[in-house]
Amino acid sequence: MTNISEQFNNQFAPVKALLIYQNQATQKDSYGYETDKNEVYVESYDIGKRGQPINAHPLSTVEMVSLSKLFQSTEELKTNYLKPKGLLPANVLYLDAQAEGYVVWHTPPMKAELFFVPDLQIPIGGAHIPAMVWKASKNSLNVYALKGKSKPNANTPLYHAPYFNIYESGNVCMGTVQIVIDRFTRLEDFISKWEAYFFNSYFSHTIGSHSGAQVDLVSLWQQQVATGKPFPTELLNKHHNLLLKNLIK
Repeated sequence: MTNISEQFNNQFAPVKALLIYQNQATQKDSYGYETDKNEVYVESYDIGKRGQPINAHPLSTVEMVSLSKLFQSTEELKTNYLKPKGLLPANVLYLDAQAEGYVVWHTPPMKAELFFVPDLQIPIGGAHIPAMVWKASKNSLNVYALKGKSKPNANTPLYHAPYFNIYESGNVCMGTVQIVIDRFTRLEDFISKWEAYFFNSYFSHTIGSHSGAQVDLVSLWQQQVATGKPFPTELLNKHHNLLLKNLIK
């Protein structure tokens, strides 16, 4: 923060003081172990004409909102995390723009450049992929497949994404990919970064016993890269009772 203490006497006057109380008591958890309770109470004081604290009262909701706005206006604490540059992009299905928030978005069927490790014996190249639903936070990514071309709704069923490096839950193993998403990352950049991280990394292996499709993934992608045909969505495996609305928590 900029040091402005020399300006206090001439330009700044105290108007509010906060006193924070903390309860150091302990409590027992469900296993009988003692844990810190750490209850906090904040008392607010107005500052009188002579500089003395007056009118002690619990910090109000209005004061908390004003304090939050003050912090947000401070240059060092500003954050643009998940804020759109303009209107909300049409492919965004849900947005939680909190500090640890996430985004759910949709991509239609398209042709993508895919990368595979040599051991899979799948040539690197363009291939048609199904429509997808993406859910990402700062540090994790889940992907799912869709049938059809229409924008999904809350009750649209989700299918396993037919790719390597994906857990049965839909969570993507990013391997050694370095994820660089900070509190300044705008919504549009957040989405483009995650799509680039996913498609520009090398697919290498299946995870667990589940299958991402009704056929062998190696054979599937060998054929897709070789033929350039639309993705055969009839080969997708459905997620058990998973609808789009279940991703929003």
